[in-house]
Amino acid sequence: MKIVDFHTHIFPPELIASRQVYRNRDRWFGLLYENPQARMASANDLIASMDEAGVALSVAFGFAFGDAGLCRECNTYVLEAAAQHPARLIPFAVVNPRAPQAASLEARRCLEMGASGIGELMPDGQGFELTDFSLLDPLMEVARHFEAPVLVHVSEKVGHLYPGKGTQGPGRAYQLAVRYPENVFVLAHWGGGLPFYELMPDVRSQLRNVYYDTAASLYLYHDSVFGHVTSWAPTKVLFGTDYPLIGQKRFLRRLRGAGMESSALSRLLGENALRVLGRFATQDMKEA
Repeated sequence: MKIVDFHTHIFPPELIASRQVYRNRDRWFGLLYENPQARMASANDLIASMDEAGVALSVAFGFAFGDAGLCRECNTYVLEAAAQHPARLIPFAVVNPRAPQAASLEARRCLEMGASGIGELMPDGQGFELTDFSLLDPLMEVARHFEAPVLVHVSEKVGHLYPGKGTQGPGRAYQLAVRYPENVFVLAHWGGGLPFYELMPDVRSQLRNVYYDTAASLYLYHDSVFGHVTSWAPTKVLFGTDYPLIGQKRFLRRLRGAGMESSALSRLLGENALRVLGRFATQDMKEA
């Protein structure tokens, strides 16, 4: 069984060493990494984690900084890391749609250099809304041109507060998908609960190109969520840990203990992800 982690964050070592400097430069980054115990990881850290956990491939990206220059800095690092580990890391490019032209240019640069998708986009942290279509139109056009999936942070609208919990929930995520029906979206964190609305046939028909990752599930949901959602959306759930927030080995141990049927587990752990990545998944990746 090939395991693909669709949601991991890596940072340049110099940024990790200077995290306080970057906390002062970006409000959202400062909130998420205020706690000194909040882990940050380099590409080498991620590869070591994958080897220990038995993860074949990881989709890797930096942080959704508000500043385009910081996004570019992290994107360059992620692309270089993926070039060094072409059969293990799948690079995505983070941009800030609030500056539409700059975001489109950076997305195009990264996709031409080997990125396989765009994201993770963070609406609250980057200062835009999922319904700011005038800002998003140019970026979505680039994504369609390259047939690249777009990974978006979506938050659940109920439950406890925590650092990084945003205001952009399943309603706005649904509007995003309706606005761009030809774009492929991966909605992080179970899309804030949007897959539960796929039990409504009219909603499901609008979300044919929408997928959901499981990032940070251990903090938010009972483990039965994996079996519940895959029972009605078996091809749409992608294993994602939010590493290094949650360790890959720890997440896999919990997931394997959730009592899922073996074929559903195989789809969730990798088969669905490889289909979403489509032409970006090289033969080396498929055989890794």
